[in-house]
Order: sequence, then structure tokens, then C-alpha cells
Amino acid sequence: MKLDPDLQSIQEVRTLLHEAKAAQRLLESMSQTQIDAIVAAMAKAADREAERLGALAVEETGFGNRADKAAKNRFVAADVYGAIKDMRTVGIIRKDEQHRVWEIAQPVGVVAAIIPSTNPTSTVLFKCMISVKSRNAIVISPHPSALRCSLEAAKLMQQAALEAGAPDGIIRCLTQPTLEASTELMRHKLTDVILATGGPGMVKAAYSSGKPAYGVGPGNVPVYIHSSADIPKAVRQILQSKTFDYGTICASEQALVVDLAVKPSLIQELKRQGAYFLNEQEKQNIESVLMVGKGLNPKIVGRSPQIIAGMVGISVPSDARVLIAEETAVGHEHPFSMEKLSPLLAMYTVNDWREGCRRCIELLELGGLGHTLGIHCEEEAVIEAFGLEKPASRIVVNTGTTFGGIGATTGILPSLTLGCGSFGNNITSDNIGPQHLLNIKRLAFGLREMEPSVPSEIDAPDPIEHAVEAIQARGKPGITREEVMQLVKSVLAEMQLH
Repeated sequence: MKLDPDLQSIQEVRTLLHEAKAAQRLLESMSQTQIDAIVAAMAKAADREAERLGALAVEETGFGNRADKAAKNRFVAADVYGAIKDMRTVGIIRKDEQHRVWEIAQPVGVVAAIIPSTNPTSTVLFKCMISVKSRNAIVISPHPSALRCSLEAAKLMQQAALEAGAPDGIIRCLTQPTLEASTELMRHKLTDVILATGGPGMVKAAYSSGKPAYGVGPGNVPVYIHSSADIPKAVRQILQSKTFDYGTICASEQALVVDLAVKPSLIQELKRQGAYFLNEQEKQNIESVLMVGKGLNPKIVGRSPQIIAGMVGISVPSDARVLIAEETAVGHEHPFSMEKLSPLLAMYTVNDWREGCRRCIELLELGGLGHTLGIHCEEEAVIEAFGLEKPASRIVVNTGTTFGGIGATTGILPSLTLGCGSFGNNITSDNIGPQHLLNIKRLAFGLREMEPSVPSEIDAPDPIEHAVEAIQARGKPGITREEVMQLVKSVLAEMQLH
């Protein structure tokens, strides 16, 4: 009898988890040198196949463009690998001799990895590399609309790891991704931790699974342009960042908040570098296709400005890089104020940095709490104020937020999973790496002896009560407690007089 597809997918999850668990026990016993050689082979394979995987992702999903998808794959192969290759993840990883504490790394076990459709191959490469670096096995649940390219990326990582000496089974990928399969993967007893990258529903499901989970929040990223900013440089960085892979990275800019004093020069420079400003009617036309119900319309995600404009009959130049609409309000009834994951930008005008600060907070509170904020400014006091006051985990200064947020152009850990902290209902505000997939045991030596305990005053018997009990024990039969108490008090009072 043929099984129902949903039941087949659930059975596949169970089979892959058992294979992963068995392989992880073998991987756990490997040395740091062996682990590092495996991860190096995976990075080399990712770099070699970056172009092919990028093309597969665009062909299957329709999101983004081949060149930038390939660049994301190379980011994992080069930047992420470069940041993690020398991390110690086996045995004693740190000794604090002053405090006599040794830290010992222990892998968590089996990682359940939820993969988005917007960045499928790069996310598979990334999660495989950080999992194996920390001696964990990984079972991947791809988005159904990105199944083929995710499978190819997983097979590439598995083959590279095998050839470098890893046990078979440390990397597995579902071939029948269903909602039921994802749920089973996240809740199964053999799953030890979840890496959830996807929509709000999937991330919430991960946190509700009863398993430890690293989820991410949406990134409605505002960018403040202060009057002191280097305008040509800021525009170049913003457009390069916003247009990268047609805006599919959640750290990409969503709204410009510009000081009135530099607005004319900013608009002039934006137009010079390829921005197209929508008039009011064009803005309304675009707004009509931006949202479906309360959510973002997937048909505009990762599409070119020309395709999005063509959906509503607007003709824009072939060299237009981004579509910008001026906006004055923030809220669900104003679609341009929300996360758009496409080459669309809102632009707000403010009188000074304090007003800009308030506007940025409004935008973050609408749908980007804890994620990322950008600022282009040359005044350190203003930069510091933004850092202190904003509910964002990454405040990116004088660089594009896409590249700054993921650690490509900043000193932040290179990563494709960006935590939003408690601001965004996440467990961490970090950029996720191998260190988040380790249990750290602490071997702590005794440094000092505890002083003997001394009874406190509260434990000592009351002297009057003690005297009463003694007299009562030796006294005549029939003497009452009250009589003894009066006698003791009178004796004590007499003693105080002398």
C-alpha cells in the first residue's frame, strides 16, 4: 500500500535523523585537525560551485540574480570560512589560569536547519559549515519552492565532507519538504537544536517546538542620513547594498531618513546614480501590489525594478536600479513603510537627528525590532546617540546595511543568520556561528576555603525565656509561668539599677 505523501515525508525525517545521529557520534570523536580539514574541503567545494548553485537558485525560485546569488555563496566560502577556520571547537578550547577555569567544547548533537526560499543555496552552505565545524550533524528542511537547488547545495557539502574523511550521514536534506515534515523535524526527540531562517510563522513554530532554537526576525531596516554625511559615498553604498540580489537579504535598507538640510543634494545624487523617484500616482500603483492581505506579496520579492514597475503598467528606464517613494507616515496602511525585500525604498524627511532618531524607532517598531539600523554620519556624538537609543542589534555606520549587517564590510562575525535579541523575540542578538552550536563545559578548580558558619543572633535563645524555663524546671509545683516571668523581670530590673 502506498503511503500518503505527508506520511512519507514524516518517515523520511525519522530515517534521516537516525542516520544523522549515528554519524554525529562518530564525528564527535574526531580531532580538531580532522574537523578543520573537513570544513576546509567544504569551503573549497562551495567556492568552486558558487556560480552553478547561484544560477540554480535563480532558475528555480525566480528571486534575485545569478551574479549576486553566486557572490553570496562565495561570501560563505571565503568570509564565513575565514572567520571560523581557526576557532577551537574540540576539547579544551580555553584556559583561564588566573581564575583556574578551563572551558571544554561539547557539540549539541543534531541540528535541524530550516532554509528560506530567498537565500537557499548560501544558507545551506552556511549552516552545513558551522554545524560540521562544531562537530554536529545537520538535517536540512528546504523551502518547497527551492528544493532542487537546496538539495544540490547539500549534496555538494556532503560529498566534500565525505571525501575529507567525515562519516556518511552528517549532512542530510529532506527530499519531500512538507509542513508536516518540518514540524516532525523540529519536534523529534533526536533533534537537539533548530536553526530557523524563514518567515515569521516558521520561526514561531521553531520556538514553540520545545527544542532550543535560534530564530531570526524581520528586518525593516531604516537608514539615517545626517547633515554631516559624505553624500556621494553614502548614496553609492546604499544603492550597492539595496540592489544586491534585488534586496532579498533581510539586512538591506528599507527606508531612508534624511536631514532636510541635505535632502536636495541627496536626491540629486540618488538620481545620478540610478534611482528612479515615483510620483504620487506611480507610488499608489506600486502600493496596490506591495501587500497581499497583511503580508508582503511574494511576486515582488527579489524582482528587478523594471519587472515590479511593469506589474502596474509603469515604464521606468532600463538602467533604473531602485524605485523610491517619498513617505510621511509609518504603519500597516502605508506599505512603503514596511519591509519590502525588493529594490523599493521609502524616503522620509526630518529636521534634525533627534527627529530622525524618533522616525527610525517608529520604523523598527513597525516590523524590524532588534534587527539592523544604518547611519551615515561624521559626528561621533550623533553616532553614539543612535547606538545607545535604538532597539537594533546591529547599528551599521558609514557602510551599506546588507554588507555591514552580515559582516562583509564590518568587524561583525560573518554570518547569514542574524539574531534580533529579545527586541525581536529571539534568544540572542548575535550573528550566529559555530560557537552557538556548542555546549561549553567549565572545569573549575577550587581557589579558596569557605569560612565556618557562625550562628546568627536570630538563632540564639532569648535570655529571659531561658531563665524562665530553668526556674520553672527547679521551682515548686504549682508555680505558674507568669509568676516566674514577673520574678525574672524584677530581678533584671534591679540589676540594671545597680
